[in-house]
Amino acid sequence: MSEPPDISTSDPFLQAKLEALAEFAAGAGHEINNPVATIVGRAELLLKGETNPERRQALLTIGAQALRIRDMIGDLMLFARPPKPELQSLNLVEVADGVLRKLDETLRAKSLSVVRQVQSVVPIVADPVQLRIVISNLLLNSVNASAVGGSISVSCSSLEADSRRSAVFTVKDRGVGLSAVERKHLFDPFFSGRQAGRGLGFGLCKCWRIVEQHGGQIDCDSSEDDGTTFRVTWPAAD
Repeated sequence: MSEPPDISTSDPFLQAKLEALAEFAAGAGHEINNPVATIVGRAELLLKGETNPERRQALLTIGAQALRIRDMIGDLMLFARPPKPELQSLNLVEVADGVLRKLDETLRAKSLSVVRQVQSVVPIVADPVQLRIVISNLLLNSVNASAVGGSISVSCSSLEADSRRSAVFTVKDRGVGLSAVERKHLFDPFFSGRQAGRGLGFGLCKCWRIVEQHGGQIDCDSSEDDGTTFRVTWPAAD
């Protein structure tokens, strides 16, 4: 029997905690979004009649920062209340390969190699946009954790347990691993481990929400000597 993962979104305590955070995020996001929209609108209105270069630059900065807040609120709302998935029958390997191609420049910027392993994978039913968000965020998390010139392992496989078939996407880095504090707050939307070279924050909490909506789960194993592994188990198509 395999060892249980360090962290799993199937843990009832973690599920309850994330649901409570999602409810808070939904309310906070709505309350913040309204004044931000007002700031953006006023800045654009003032900009139309402003000729002074310094004041124009100040208004452009105000507008840009307000839009940045709006984008962050969008991430928050995707965690709190994501849109209903538009389900399609998908090939996990094809979707993962497409995301890897889009991240090619990011990988080359750190001279990272990708070790790709593919076994026979059952078809899944998923929203293609949301599935790409999950795979992209997990890959970027591994990129951020990896040293220049390192490698990332990516695999797609099938799993059958308790008469239930699933497709499994796994990404493993060989970075410094997660600290005890990072493990505790791994899926929290308001926590970032960037000080340690690993971007957490909104990315992983969005992954949790999307995978949870599709009936799957995310497991994580991490050690200081052997990096971090994320494993997404996605229900197979009937």
